[in-house]
Amino acid sequence: MTEVAKNGTWGNDRPIGVAVLGMGNVGTEVVRILRDHADDLRSRVGAPVVLRGVAVRSLDKDRGLPADLLTTDAAALVAREDVDLVVEVIGGIDPARGLILAALNAGKSVVSANKALLADYTGELAAAAERNRADLYFEAAVAGAIPVVRPLIQSLSGDRVNRVVGIVNGTTNFILSAMDETGADYSATLAEATRLGYAEADPTADVEGYDAAAKAAILASLAFHTRVTAADVYREGISKITAEDLETASAVNCTVKLLAICERVAGEPSPEEGGKERVSVRVYPALIPRKHPLAAVSGAFNAVVVEAENAGRLMFYGQGAGGAPTASAVLGDLVMAARNKFYGGRAPGESVYAELPIAPIGDTPTRYHVNLQVEDRPGVLAKVAGEFAKHGVSISTVRQEGHGEGARLVVVTHHAVESALADTVAALAEMASVTSVTSVLRLEGTEE
Repeated sequence: MTEVAKNGTWGNDRPIGVAVLGMGNVGTEVVRILRDHADDLRSRVGAPVVLRGVAVRSLDKDRGLPADLLTTDAAALVAREDVDLVVEVIGGIDPARGLILAALNAGKSVVSANKALLADYTGELAAAAERNRADLYFEAAVAGAIPVVRPLIQSLSGDRVNRVVGIVNGTTNFILSAMDETGADYSATLAEATRLGYAEADPTADVEGYDAAAKAAILASLAFHTRVTAADVYREGISKITAEDLETASAVNCTVKLLAICERVAGEPSPEEGGKERVSVRVYPALIPRKHPLAAVSGAFNAVVVEAENAGRLMFYGQGAGGAPTASAVLGDLVMAARNKFYGGRAPGESVYAELPIAPIGDTPTRYHVNLQVEDRPGVLAKVAGEFAKHGVSISTVRQEGHGEGARLVVVTHHAVESALADTVAALAEMASVTSVTSVLRLEGTEE
């Protein structure tokens, strides 16, 4: 007698059909795991999980699969009646968006690793999933193998998350770690990262912070129950970081990391918002003390720290990219979606009830580390300190390095809003006694 699932429709002899869209590094590993571990997956899900087909760009390449599993017609594969679950690992916006919507509108669950798409279109995709009682999973879209999406959605759903900060791009972390360890400049280290395969031929998405910004938007949306898109994220990359910046950081027992920071900030009173709490989401290179747990994250690894009101500080660490690690996250989602098919369950839907406003970067407070080339004569320090005070930026420490024409002042501030610091730097650049403002880096991870 056929055993029937709880929803009365799915017997354990009926397979769950899977379509995989894309067969790059991640897709190849997903297909391998599906085929090599079919028996384990059946035991974990409750029903056979069967690969129905893989959509690829070209049939010319030998992919080690039977020809009848490969197709260049992704839309037809998604539409097949024997496909119950779609794994999208194509990347980019189109055609991925249309294919995912087609799957969801047909009541088929979707697992995606597409951070660029989810950063801007989660609302549209989640609405389609809700209308059609389908699942949308995307653990692999942020930080590869590191389980951080599901803890935010499920494990911490009864808590209040106040801050999420992390290293979510392996390419930039490899470059900054190497610069810190070797003293090499940015260009040389980027070239080495490219040679080793850590950086793409066109590294713009990574080194200019676009990849991290997309991930930050996803994390902020989940943490604060507010829809955040990539356009809401303030973004700076690492291409202007110099060997001197790393040397300066080391002198104060710090290092430099590209951080994705998502946090609640106090709202400014206004007729429209009435002082409502806001969300700040930003990506930029920042100094962090070497004693901070993120400072020890080296190479291409990722780490995310979540600070919750009751759970306290939680840290998630591991491989943030690569075919096998990312495929691990995809398969975790696939098992969850397949179980829901078998047992008649549903994944949690999008939660945006809070609708918190986004705080502009100009209103966001942090600390700063400012390097100035100055004339080495009496009264210069007083004038520089006066300019900081004039704009409401409180100084924590000042030190002078060198003498004569090579004199340099290093100023570390207390917390100040971005707009006040920007006004201060603009004024300093106009001072006759200041030769140049050589760098301005934010300082994160301090108790002050």
